[in-house]
Amino acid sequence: MKQTFDFSIVDGILANYPKEESSTIAILQDIQEHYHYLPREVFPYVAKAIGIGEARLYGVATFYENFSLEPKGKFVIRCCDGTACHVRGSIPILERLRSDLGLTGKQTTTADLNFTVETVSCLGACGLAPVITVNGVVYPAMTPDKATELLKELKEQLKQEA
Repeated sequence: MKQTFDFSIVDGILANYPKEESSTIAILQDIQEHYHYLPREVFPYVAKAIGIGEARLYGVATFYENFSLEPKGKFVIRCCDGTACHVRGSIPILERLRSDLGLTGKQTTTADLNFTVETVSCLGACGLAPVITVNGVVYPAMTPDKATELLKELKEQLKQEA
């Protein structure tokens, strides 16, 4: 039996905005903030609600790099691999994060949807290199060992929330 999508969260988000095309990005951002990605079920629903074509809505979601159509973890870890970070050792940090979480370059999210590890070209914190972010919080002067300790803290936080 197919599980039906609960649109109550989406309805709550839609209630915060005018039902017009100019609200598209804000609505998608709020939906992604809640689900950690944009579920495919929301596209026809949101398109109809704000009076635009589903293809146009999908086009906006796929144009902007910050939107994801794939589920992401509760903790999204972005490892900078810009020049400053790369020169100061970002690759060993990325490799440690992936190793500690059992991820590969193709599999970026853990099966339990707790962690996603991504690389980015630049986080704009070159003076603090190497840098990672976790849900937007910057962690400067990162090392592989510091990354392992940070993962332990995040896993402990998950246990406490459970």
